[in-house]
Amino acid sequence: MTIVAGFSASRQGSAPLHLAAEIARCTFDRIIAAAIVERPWPPRGDPVEEEYLRYVTAAARTSLERVVAEMSGDADVSVVVHKAASVPEGLTELAAHHHADVVVVGSSSSGLLGRVALGSVTDRLVHTAAVPVAIAPRSYPPSREPIRRLTVAYGGHADAVRLIETATELAVRWSARLRIASFSVRPVAVFSGSIEPSAESLVVEQWSRRTADEITKQLNEIRAHIAAPDAEVVVGVSHDWRTAVEDVAWEPGDLLLLGSGAAGPAAHVFLGSAAAKILRHSPVPVMIVPRR
Repeated sequence: MTIVAGFSASRQGSAPLHLAAEIARCTFDRIIAAAIVERPWPPRGDPVEEEYLRYVTAAARTSLERVVAEMSGDADVSVVVHKAASVPEGLTELAAHHHADVVVVGSSSSGLLGRVALGSVTDRLVHTAAVPVAIAPRSYPPSREPIRRLTVAYGGHADAVRLIETATELAVRWSARLRIASFSVRPVAVFSGSIEPSAESLVVEQWSRRTADEITKQLNEIRAHIAAPDAEVVVGVSHDWRTAVEDVAWEPGDLLLLGSGAAGPAAHVFLGSAAAKILRHSPVPVMIVPRR
C-alpha cells in the first residue's frame, strides 16, 4: 500500500513529506510525493497554455525532487507530478489509483506556526476524502523517528463512528502507544464564580469518571476480538478549546486522531464542529478518519 503526500512549493512546502515519512516508519508503506499542477478542464488545446503547463510541470518536479533528495534515506519515496482540474481532485485521483491508505497534506500557510489550519485545498479534501487524511502543522520539522503514540479525541459521537476501534487497530498495526483524550469546555461564567468552585469540581470529576467508564467499556468490547494494547485515558478541561487541548500533555511523535462527524456520509470524512475546534488548536499532526 502507499501514502500519498501532497507537496506545494508555494504553500506548505515539505511539511507533509516529513509527516508521511514518520507514518511510513510505522507502516513500511512507500510514499508517493505528489505535486499537483492545475489545468483547465476540458483541455482547450491552446499552444501557449500547453507551453506554460510544461514549464510549471518541470518547475514542480525540480522543486519536489530537491526536497525528496534532502529527506532521510530510510523512506521509499517516488516522485509524481499530476495534472488535474484542482489540487484536491488530483490528490483524490492519485489516492484511488495507488490504493493509498492515507493522504497527507499540510496546514494552510495562513495558520499559526506549529498549528493546524484548514485552507481551501485541505478543507475540500478533508470533507470529500474516502481515506484518512493526515495534516501536518505549519512548518512541521523533519524527524528520523516513527509515530510513537496515537491520541484519540473521544466525543459524544466517537462510538457512532467506531473511532476507538479504528485507533486500536492502528495502534496494533503501527506498534504505537494508545491514548484516549476527551475535552470539555466550560463557560467562563462557571469559572468566574457563578457556581461554587467545589460544586464545579465535583461536576467535572463526575463527568471525567463517567467518560472514563464509557471508554473502558468500549475497550473491553474491542478486546473481545482484538489484542488491544493498554490505553491511557486523559481529560482536558478549560473555559476555551485552546487551553482545553493544551490541558493534556503532548510530546514529539504524537498523532491526534479525529473521527468524522456522525452526520457525514458513510466512508467519507465529514468534520464536525467540535472536531474542527480541536483540530485548530492541536499542537501535533492530526489524522481525520472516515466513518466505517
